[in-house]
Amino acid sequence: MQDGFRVVVDVDLEKFFDRVNHDVLMSRPGRRIEDAGMIRLICSYLNAGIMNHGVVAEREQGTPQGGPLSPLLANVLLDEVDRELERRGHRFVRHADDCNVYVHSQKAGQRVMALLERLYGKLHLKINESKSAAASALGRKFPGYSLWAAPRGEVRRAVSVKARETFKQRIRQLTRRSGWRSMTELVEPLRRYMLEWKAYFGLAQTPRVWRGLDAWLRHRLRAIQLKQWRRGATIYRELLALGASVNVVRLVAANSRMALNNVLTIACFDRLGVPQLS
Repeated sequence: MQDGFRVVVDVDLEKFFDRVNHDVLMSRPGRRIEDAGMIRLICSYLNAGIMNHGVVAEREQGTPQGGPLSPLLANVLLDEVDRELERRGHRFVRHADDCNVYVHSQKAGQRVMALLERLYGKLHLKINESKSAAASALGRKFPGYSLWAAPRGEVRRAVSVKARETFKQRIRQLTRRSGWRSMTELVEPLRRYMLEWKAYFGLAQTPRVWRGLDAWLRHRLRAIQLKQWRRGATIYRELLALGASVNVVRLVAANSRMALNNVLTIACFDRLGVPQLS
C-alpha cells in the first residue's frame, strides 16, 4: 500500500474447510511425496468420520476444521494459486483460505478477481461473494487487522473494529458478575487471554486504542471489586487498607468515579497480575 497499491482484492472462500474436494486435494501431495504410507495416513485423516449427536457420520469432502493438519493441507491445495499470482507479478498475502491481492486500480482489481474465480474453480472451490470484494484497502480487515492512513499518508496497522468488539465480548464473559470469585481467581484466566491477544495484535500501531481498552477494562474491574465488597463497612475498611483518606472514602461512597480511580490505581491492578495493553 505504501508503494501505491491501494486497492485490495479481498477474497474469502465459501465454507472452505467444509468443501475441500478430497480427490483434488490428494492429487497434489501425490506428485511430490513418494512415501505411500504417508499418503494413506493423510487419506485416513480426511476420511475420519464426524461425531454428530453421538453418531459417527461419514465424511466425503472437507477437512476437520480446527485440526492441526488442516491449515497445512490448505497450503498444499492453494499453493498453485500462489504460484500463478507470483508468476504474474502480483503483490499478495494469504492466510489459509483468506487471500488479499493489492493492485493499483479498481479495474485491475476486477481483473484479478475474475482470475481468482477461474483458478479456484479448477480446484472445485467457490468465492464467497458476500465477504469478498475489490475495494479500497483502507477499511478492509485481514485476520483481525485493518489498515489506516496516518496524517502524513503513511499506512499503518490497526486492530479491526470487529476484533476489538470480540475482545470486549470475551472480557465480559471472563469477568461476568454472576457467581462469587475472588479478584485473584478472576484475574488468572483474564491474564492468559489478554497476553495471548496482545501477542497476536502486537503489530498494531494504534496506542490510543490500547489506552482506551485498558481504561475500559480497569473501569469494569473497579465496578466488580466494589460489588464484591458489597457492604458499606467492607468498602470503608478495604479502601482505608489501600491507603485512601476518609475524605476519598466518602467521595467513593458518593459514587465518585475519579476518587475510586485514585484508590484502585493502575499499580493496584499490576500487582494483581492484570497485563496492560498499552
